[in-house]
Amino acid sequence: MIDMSTAPTPRPPHEPQPDWVHLVRAQVEGLKYGVVQLVVHDGRITQIERTEKVRLPSERDERAAR
Repeated sequence: MIDMSTAPTPRPPHEPQPDWVHLVRAQVEGLKYGVVQLVVHDGRITQIERTEKVRLPSERDERAAR
């Protein structure tokens, strides 16, 4: 997991970002619970995997809603 407090400083707006950055953003958008993994080979990102989780309400949540 990435600690965003130690994440690199964003590039200036005029400097283009690598293609994979746009792909990762697209995978993260709309993801409520889940994981986006980057697979790296020889220092290059070669694959992006997304696992989405669907959370079901617990019995306690259902009782509280009544």
